[in-house]
Order: sequence, then C-alpha cells, then structure tokens
Amino acid sequence: MKMPDIKTKAEKLGITPGNMKKTQLIHRIQVAEGNKPCYGTSKGKCPYTDCCFMSDCLVIK
Repeated sequence: MKMPDIKTKAEKLGITPGNMKKTQLIHRIQVAEGNKPCYGTSKGKCPYTDCCFMSDCLVIK
C-alpha cells in the first residue's frame, strides 16, 4: 500500500499522520483497529490473512 493511501486510512480513523514513518503509522492504524501492531515483524509468515498491509509486510525482512 502506498503512503498516500495509508495516510487516508489513518485520517479516517482519526489519526493525524504528520511526519510519521510508514511503519509507525501502520502500527498506529493497527492499534486503532483493535489489532496487534505487528507490521514488519512477520519474517515472511503471518496468521492475519485479513490484514490490508499483509502483502507489504511479508516482503520486509
């Protein structure tokens, strides 16, 4: 997901993105949605198949 899309999603959740880095912003979104802030920690495996950030997350090593 591209940063403009992430910022839009954050703003819909009442989060002000400001100058947050992508990972930090996604973690804030995950918490706001009631999920574990796990973006970037999957090491290629993730049980959260309904996460909209999964495809990006799985490629981070």
